[in-house]
Amino acid sequence: MATEIELSKPRLAVFSWALYDLANTLFSFNIVSIHFALWVVNDMNGSDSHYGFANAISMLLVLLTAPILGAISDQTKRRIPFLILTTCLCVLFTLLLGHGGLSTSLLVFIVANYMFQSGLIFYDALLPAVSNDTNRGKVGAFGVGLGYMGSLIGAAMGIFLLEVVGRVAIFKLTALLFMVFSVPCFFFVKEQKSSKLRIGIDTVRNSFLQLKNTFAKAKEFPGLGRFLIGRVFYADAVNTCIIFMGIYVTNELGFTDQDVQILLAYAVIAAIVGAFIWGRLVDAIGPKRCLNIVLYLWVVVLAGIAAIPLLSLPTELMWVFSALAGIAMGGIWCADRPYLLRLAPPQYIGEFFGIYSMVGRFASIAGPIIWVLVAETMGFGRPAAVLSLLLFILISYFILQGVNDRPQKWDENILGSLA
Repeated sequence: MATEIELSKPRLAVFSWALYDLANTLFSFNIVSIHFALWVVNDMNGSDSHYGFANAISMLLVLLTAPILGAISDQTKRRIPFLILTTCLCVLFTLLLGHGGLSTSLLVFIVANYMFQSGLIFYDALLPAVSNDTNRGKVGAFGVGLGYMGSLIGAAMGIFLLEVVGRVAIFKLTALLFMVFSVPCFFFVKEQKSSKLRIGIDTVRNSFLQLKNTFAKAKEFPGLGRFLIGRVFYADAVNTCIIFMGIYVTNELGFTDQDVQILLAYAVIAAIVGAFIWGRLVDAIGPKRCLNIVLYLWVVVLAGIAAIPLLSLPTELMWVFSALAGIAMGGIWCADRPYLLRLAPPQYIGEFFGIYSMVGRFASIAGPIIWVLVAETMGFGRPAAVLSLLLFILISYFILQGVNDRPQKWDENILGSLA
């Protein structure tokens, strides 16, 4: 009996951690990718720039604070309390979306998305609490796979409820489900015991000092800086694709709201299947080779999506590219978190996940701005904006070829000098 209990606790922690992935993916799918974007552009007659700049502003706020949040996470040795706070605030502001007109809702979205993205810093840093070096890829893949169930739930909400209750009600239901699926992580993921949680002026001051030193520390760990630079470019492409794809397929390819939900559900099913395959591949051949394969897939996907309207190809091809995009999406998140864990020592995980988040959010600032510049300001249109994302994927691929992902034995002298 004792053995069964001992075994069940880690499994419960892993499941609870992964369930939070379901919660945040539901939010990302319904709010960031689909319904709020379409509410802005199609329902409220806004433009790509309205939604794109709202995203960019929220990402700028994350960019400015992510290293501080990561440093506080390390100094206090606590992630769960901060995850609870950011999640609750995200839920609160999501409940307010759709009230008070377009401008008010854009401001509310900026806060909700900031809280959502900030929470991911603490969530990502919990991965070592529910895994070890031998199963981290599988655990991460389980989180991604279960997480994409959140997208299926979101798609089902759109297919069966959107025409009945409207988008604003979808916002509220998404917020409530986000909270429900998050609660198990708050209670069943156990962090190592630490001193009392205290955050004062010294903690904040030390966080800024850590921020100053983090970039210097990265030089001591081979490949870490190069990996983070490469991540800027592929995260730029992937995040921008997520943000604008609902708008793209409805306005450029003529898909209805119902079509979009079914198309994305199809992509999510491919992502779920792919996530479990990627997890095993990460453990078998390493995150670098897996990420290379993923980037090849993204080249095919983005080239194909742009070619459909440019070359007047059949829109049915979007179903093929949607499935490939789903597989590639699962591969990105399965590979790059273990990739970072190969390049950074355990005691600096929270700090470097702050930088990891920071460079990704920088990409999320640049991506929408470049999309708007190409599609609207320069007048080249949305297909040309997709091709700009393809360029980012190619740049990231060449940057990452100089990174070695072999497991490392950390030099105690170097670690001691950085302490």
